[in-house]
Amino acid sequence: MSPQLKTRLSTFFRPAALCAALLATACTNANSVDRGLVYDPYEGNNRGTHEFNKSVDKILLSPASNGYGSVIPQEIRDRVSEFSDHLSLPNDVINNTLQGKLPEAGNGAARFVMNTVLGFGGFVDVASLFGMKRHDTDFGETLHVWGAAEGAYVELPFFGPSTSRDTVGLMVDVVMDPFFVVFREPTRYVGGVAYVANAMGDRYDYNDTVDSVLYDSADSYAQSRIIYLQNRRFELGIESEDAYVDPNFDPYEDPYDDF
Repeated sequence: MSPQLKTRLSTFFRPAALCAALLATACTNANSVDRGLVYDPYEGNNRGTHEFNKSVDKILLSPASNGYGSVIPQEIRDRVSEFSDHLSLPNDVINNTLQGKLPEAGNGAARFVMNTVLGFGGFVDVASLFGMKRHDTDFGETLHVWGAAEGAYVELPFFGPSTSRDTVGLMVDVVMDPFFVVFREPTRYVGGVAYVANAMGDRYDYNDTVDSVLYDSADSYAQSRIIYLQNRRFELGIESEDAYVDPNFDPYEDPYDDF
């Protein structure tokens, strides 16, 4: 899903949207990312935010997702997931255009029209049946294409793992979301509701995987950080040696030495 966010409502359910990274790297050895390639100057604050996000997941999202998955049949959850993906297509079109990927942007626009008309408003992904593959993207990737550095690792309240670049991208994607900008209340929140329901469905489907990282790991913060960065860099086609590292950053230096 990606990634990741469709409207402001999605912010509250992002902690377990760590799912997005976990789904792609669940079977990957977390130690495969060199500690020296992780730039985390705000680790103290990030760890505090991580514990907050875990509390939100434990108290709210995990129980809610279990109830949602237990009550709502798989077929309906699949339709909600496809509808949520459908509503994110306009952002794909915008960002693929900004990245200079005009064929992908055109494909996204065609997918949106086809699924709207033939797919009952986006609840059925008819375009994929015709071989029209989705090229999902976001403004964080747009910034990467434009040459912006990854920046420091950050963990955002509710949103979860991110980087400085992706944090800016996240805010821009919210602002650029056509459904939030164009439609009036309450229609503008349809995408957010769909995204929340989809996030709960993902949390339910991959409950064991998420729990193993958040609650069974010796250090869930480090585990989540490595999984996120590894997956994100893979999505962007970044080789490990291309990852942003502050030239003055020593991974073995005690950040509290100066205090």
